[in-house]
Amino acid sequence: MAYRYGPYHDGPDPLAPPYDAAAALDELGDDILAGSSPADALRSLLRHGARGLRGTDDLLRQVRERRRALRERGRFGGTLERARALLDKAIGEERAALFPDPSDDARLREAELDALPSDPARAIRALSDYQWRSAQARQTYEELKNLLREEVLDTQFRGMRDALRQLREGSPQATEAMRAVKDMLADLNEMLAADERGEHTQEQFEQFMAKHGHFFPDHPANLDELVDSLARRAAAMERMLASMSREQREELAALMATAMEDMGLAAEMARLNEALRRRRPDLDWSSRARLRGNDPLSAPDATSVLEEMADLEELEASLSQDYPGASLDDVDEEAVRRALGRAAVDDLRRLREIERELERQGYLRREAGRLELTPKAVRRLGATALRRIFASLQASRYGDHDAPRAGAAGELTGASRPWEFGDEQPIDVVRTVRNAILRGAATHRPARGRRSVRLAVEDFEVVETERRTAAAVCLLVDLSWSMTLRGTWGAAKTTALALHSLVTTRFPQDALQIIGFSNYARVLKPTDLAALDAEMVQGTNLQHALLIAGRFLDRHPEYEPVVMVVTDGEPTAHLLPDGDYAFDWPPSRQTIALTLAEVDKMTRRGATLNVFMLADDPGLVEFVDLLAKRNGGRVFAPSGDKLGDYVVSDYLRSRRGRRAAS
Repeated sequence: MAYRYGPYHDGPDPLAPPYDAAAALDELGDDILAGSSPADALRSLLRHGARGLRGTDDLLRQVRERRRALRERGRFGGTLERARALLDKAIGEERAALFPDPSDDARLREAELDALPSDPARAIRALSDYQWRSAQARQTYEELKNLLREEVLDTQFRGMRDALRQLREGSPQATEAMRAVKDMLADLNEMLAADERGEHTQEQFEQFMAKHGHFFPDHPANLDELVDSLARRAAAMERMLASMSREQREELAALMATAMEDMGLAAEMARLNEALRRRRPDLDWSSRARLRGNDPLSAPDATSVLEEMADLEELEASLSQDYPGASLDDVDEEAVRRALGRAAVDDLRRLREIERELERQGYLRREAGRLELTPKAVRRLGATALRRIFASLQASRYGDHDAPRAGAAGELTGASRPWEFGDEQPIDVVRTVRNAILRGAATHRPARGRRSVRLAVEDFEVVETERRTAAAVCLLVDLSWSMTLRGTWGAAKTTALALHSLVTTRFPQDALQIIGFSNYARVLKPTDLAALDAEMVQGTNLQHALLIAGRFLDRHPEYEPVVMVVTDGEPTAHLLPDGDYAFDWPPSRQTIALTLAEVDKMTRRGATLNVFMLADDPGLVEFVDLLAKRNGGRVFAPSGDKLGDYVVSDYLRSRRGRRAAS
C-alpha cells in the first residue's frame, strides 16, 4: 500500500494540544485590570477570540457575508420563465406541424390553440386533453408537466426533484414514482395525526423512514426533526410567494395548484401544510425578502435560498448574544456546520470550553452566581504582568532582567546539607544522585544490565544560601476616579500585581503591603485588587495611606523600609479626630500640613518615599517637589504604559543598593 502525507484540511489539527486556559486568563487579564468584571472580560474574549481561536464576532462576520452572497445569488421567477418557455415551445412545435396540413382539422386545431388563455396555468389545464399532432410538441408538453411536478414537490420537500428525476430516468413506470409520493404523504399525515392524539411511537417513525427515507436526504432521527425540517421548508416557500410581485405570485400559485391536482396530491399537501403550521407557529410564515441577483431562480432554489437565509438570521441572533440569559449553548452546532463548515463548529466548541476549563483548572469560581478570580488566577496575572515588565526592561537594556537564579531566599555559599522538611533552598542534584549511587553500591550489587538509580529521602541535599537583607515594601495606589478618567487605573493595578508577584516569588523574605487611597485608605489584598474598580468619590487622602503604611513598617522594625506612591493628584483630603474625613478643593493648608507630617514620620523611620506621578498638574508637581525635599526621595513621571517598568526597576535598584551596602 502507498501512503501520502500532507496538511490536514478538514477542521483544526487533531494532534494540536488543547487550548491553554492560562493563556485565556492572560487575555482576560488585560480587560479585568482595565476595569471590566470577570464576566464582562470573558464575554469580550468570546467575542474577539484569542491566538489561534476565532471569536463569535468573526463567526458573525462570516454569517453576514453568507447572507449577502445569498441575496446576490439570483431573483425570483425562474420556474415561471421556464414554464412559459416550454409552453410557447410546445405550441410553436404544434403549429409548425399543423401549418402544412390544408385540412379543416388542422385549421380547427389552430383555432383551439389561438383560443388558449394567456394565463399559463389555465393554458396547461386546457391542453391536458388536447390530442397533439406533433410528437415533438407532445414530448415538450410532457417535459413541462414533469418540470412542474418535480419543482412543486421539491419546493415542499428538499431533494424531491432529484429523487423523482432519477426514478423517471431510471424506470419507464413514472406512475410508480408518483404512487410512492402519494403513499409517503398519506403515511406522513397519518403519523402526524397519531402524534397529535398522543399515539405516536419512535418505532412507527423508524418504520416510516425504512419505507420512505429516500425522500428525506437529511435523514432526521425522529419525528420532531422531520417536522422541523419540513416546517422550515414550507415557511420558506410561503415567504417566497409573499416576496414575489402580485402577478408572479398568482401565476406561480396557479401553476402549483394545477400540478398538485394533476398528481392528485392537492388534498394531502393542504393537510400537511395545516399540520406544519399548527406545530410550528413560531416560524416566520409571511415576511417578505428581497433578492438582488440577475439569474432567475427556480421555485425550489429560491425556497432553499430563503430557508438558508432564515437559518442564518437565527444563527446571527444566537451568536450576537445580545439578549438576557444568552449563552453559547444556545447556538445550534448543526446550523453552524451548514453555514460555515466543520472548522467553525470546532471553534465554537473550544469557545464553549473556555469558561468550563477556567473553572476546572481553578482560575475562575462562581460566588452567588457571579464569576470571580481565584487566588491562583491573581498569581498568574501578576506573574504575566511581571514577565512583560522584565521583557520591556531587557529590550531597553535598563534595569534588571529575567534570568535564572538559584535560591529564592538568598545567595549561594557553595556548601550543601541534608534536606529537612520545610526547606526552600534549591536541591543539589549532583550530590543527591551521588548519595543514591553510593548507598546503592553499599547495600546490594545491581543486576546485569541494570543502570537505574533509586532515590531515597535521606539522599537529598540542598545548597546553603546566605539570607538577604529583608525589606518591608509599601505600595500606595491612588484609587480616585481621576485615575480612570486619565486611563491609568489599569496600569496601576497591573503594576501592583507585578510587584506582588516579584516580591512573593523572588524575594519571599520581603514583606509587602498594598494600600489603596481615595477619600479613605485601606489595605488591598491581591485578590481584591485584580477586580477592583476606581472609586467615584471625591478625595485623595494620602495622609491616611501614609498612616497605615507607617503602622506596617513599625511591625517590621528590622526590615529595610521601601515606600512607593502612585498618584495623579495632590492631597485633597485628611482624617478628622472623630474618624471622618475632610475634603477641600483646592487642597487646604491643613490637608497639606497633616500629609507632610506623615511624610516627616516616614523620614524619621528611615523610609525613602519615591513618588510616581501620572499627571503634570501644577499643584501635584509643587506638592511632590516639596515632599522630595523633606524626605529625600525621588520623583518619577512615567507614562501609563511604563509605570510598571519604573516601579519594578526602582524596587530592584533599591535592593541592589542595600545588598551592595551590606
